[in-house]
Amino acid sequence: MKLPIIKHLTQFIEDNDEDFVIETIETLEALTEVPSLKDEELDVIGELISNMYGALEVYKMVQDGTPKKEALNGFMKRVLGSIDT
Repeated sequence: MKLPIIKHLTQFIEDNDEDFVIETIETLEALTEVPSLKDEELDVIGELISNMYGALEVYKMVQDGTPKKEALNGFMKRVLGSIDT
């Protein structure tokens, strides 16, 4: 996951609507079922999906009243904490 991408996607959701990102996730998840995809292509799609899910989570935190910077930093700390364990 990359914080700049999550930040950008969070702003996109604020400017537009989270449904765009949700539908994109669904589309990308459907693409992962294509049998001819290479591992590298699946990795890229997976990274995009992860960043989009992260942006949705940050957006929900902001909607619940958490300042955006705090929500972004808190989310990334949780992600890095889960990797370390």
